[in-house]
Amino acid sequence: MALTIQLHSSENQTVFNLKRWRQLLADPELARLPFRVETDRHGHLLMSPPPAPAHGKKQNRIGTLLEQLLPNGHVVTECPVSTADGVKAIDVAWLAPGRAQEAEKETCLTRAPEICVEILSPSNTAGEIEEKVALYFESGAREVWICQQDGALEFHLSSRPEIGGSSELCPQFPRHLQA
Repeated sequence: MALTIQLHSSENQTVFNLKRWRQLLADPELARLPFRVETDRHGHLLMSPPPAPAHGKKQNRIGTLLEQLLPNGHVVTECPVSTADGVKAIDVAWLAPGRAQEAEKETCLTRAPEICVEILSPSNTAGEIEEKVALYFESGAREVWICQQDGALEFHLSSRPEIGGSSELCPQFPRHLQA
């Protein structure tokens, strides 16, 4: 038997997500915790331990390459974005020129960055990553990149369903991060 879940309209979910995110940011006890925080569509907290140093190194490398290869855009790490399933934290995000002000002023983006990059951790499941890819596209992303633990990159593009061999927005981005 197939399960059907009734979701709120994107507009209503975004209003709810932003209100809940403001509440969480205002909580001084929560701010002291060393965890990565996201929410589900009901506003429940999803916490995970801080990623390993190798994860941060990949974040830094990807962000640096994006700044070099797409210098007119804006790179953000741990970028919160409102989705149909709550607020998710994108490991590395690239916003197109003209969107830098959003990253400076907003506490949570209401539209996904053009490029969303998820860096896999040993605890990630395939289903979890598939959901994030779908959520980011539904929220407006043009590309979602998945960085494997070995540094190999998969490029998911909104323009075609299969995994691409390279990015359309940044075709010169390497397919594998150097250690």
